[in-house]
Amino acid sequence: MAEIIIALDLSTPEAALDLVDRAADAASFYKVGPALYTLSGPSLVRELRQRGKRVFLDLKFHDIPNIVAKAVEAAAALEVELVTVHASGGSAMMRAAREAAGDEGPKLLGVTLLTSFTPGDVEEVWGKQLLSLREEVGRLCSLAAEAKLHGVVTSVLEAEAMKRKYGADFLVVTPGIRPAGELAGDQARTATPAEALRAGADYLVIGRPIIAAADPAAAVLRIRAELDDALETAG
Repeated sequence: MAEIIIALDLSTPEAALDLVDRAADAASFYKVGPALYTLSGPSLVRELRQRGKRVFLDLKFHDIPNIVAKAVEAAAALEVELVTVHASGGSAMMRAAREAAGDEGPKLLGVTLLTSFTPGDVEEVWGKQLLSLREEVGRLCSLAAEAKLHGVVTSVLEAEAMKRKYGADFLVVTPGIRPAGELAGDQARTATPAEALRAGADYLVIGRPIIAAADPAAAVLRIRAELDDALETAG
């Protein structure tokens, strides 16, 4: 069963911890991103760990290899479980990050293309005509796999191909998950939890549908029910 990671895309650490308390035992895995980490620093991560929660530190490191390696070492000291680096940072950077993580550190995920990106966005940034988003994701995923990263962050649209090519042990984390009937917001490549499950995603990153809910615990349970229904239908 794919695991749900709640994206703590909230404005303050106090709001984030309130959400964690309201979700209670329904959720155990949380993503801390750049905005919240900039506000709270490592103290929020430590608080989450003290509450027995698992942490996905999604800071998307992208710098020279030595700096990224030191950042991964710092993340390991915080006992986070997943850490992101940009695959576009290059092979040397990713290899340095992987060496810094070692066998006991966090699992490293290569960020391929942000789910907000459209073909036009990629062409603007890369300065070249793009044949397809999937082809570009596949190219970046290959770099991540060759650097021995543990997996990648990619949309559900590319997830199945990545699992098929690199095997069950290669982690696929899919953001942009929206339960059936939810609006996509600023995401360009979204999918439902059931679609992500069928594509082979290992982790589903879900933010607004849970954190904006009046009852976050109930929202998590509804999504789990959707996943259970998808499993039953597939089985």
